Amino acid sequence: MQLIDGKKVASEIKLEIKKEVEQIVKNGGKAPHLAAVLVGHDGGSESYVAYKIKDCEEVGFKSSLIRFEDDVAEEELLAKIDELNNDPDVDGFIVQLPLPGHIPENRIIEAIDHKKDVDGFHPVNVGRMVIGLPAFLSATPYGIMELLKRYSIPTSGKKCVVIGRSQIVGRPMSVLLSQKGVDGTVTVAHSRTKNLESLCAEADILIAALGSPGFVKANMVKEGAVVIDVGTTRVPSTETKSGFRLKGDVVFDEVSPKCSFITPVPGGVGPMTRVSLLQNTLLAAKKEIYS
Repeated sequence: MQLIDGKKVASEIKLEIKKEVEQIVKNGGKAPHLAAVLVGHDGGSESYVAYKIKDCEEVGFKSSLIRFEDDVAEEELLAKIDELNNDPDVDGFIVQLPLPGHIPENRIIEAIDHKKDVDGFHPVNVGRMVIGLPAFLSATPYGIMELLKRYSIPTSGKKCVVIGRSQIVGRPMSVLLSQKGVDGTVTVAHSRTKNLESLCAEADILIAALGSPGFVKANMVKEGAVVIDVGTTRVPSTETKSGFRLKGDVVFDEVSPKCSFITPVPGGVGPMTRVSLLQNTLLAAKKEIYS
């Protein structure tokens, strides 16, 4: 069993990005600029955004944080998005999800200029990804594809099972794994799937992205499988200073002896999600997807 070290790979990619940014600035260009819009004070969102700003500093990006209280009017948020869309200094920006209940997330996502949508959630980017055109890819699937590539894990002709059908992970993941050149044979499973255990037990590559701690047990994994655990659920813990710890969708101790490769939680997919956002922002700054 080999551990897929997302933290290590993310550090390597950050170093690559940093070198490229230094070269851009040296040649008279400007440092890429990522802006983040944060609504309210959700604990998870606060820490994600803090990490993203720290990541920007590490690679030499400029970053901006725009805060709103959770009672912000939809019109005010849309006005800020319009301002960011038209700010030539901002290369890419994200609106941190989830949003308060009174603001429809889809309306906000669609209001973002797809050329600056470095989260890869805009319908234009999703549509381009589906038909195989260059696009900003959703960060978590982008990060997972990068891990498979950097660990030289073969995908061609492999039976891939993705548990979870979210727009952010499950669905884009299934599309990327089945694209030409990757050539996986993909099944998307979910809570209504019949015979889920036996279906998972046939997978060469199993991607657990359903947000249900400890869902995948040893009987659901075949010998020699590659297991990617996307789950990061906060569960209460007396052993940590914060009072919680992150728990994956896979029962690691039980499943790992059967795997050829497996990602840990934390330190697997999470760091790759963050670094993918930097990669998208660099692409936006270089106008590589959209001129």
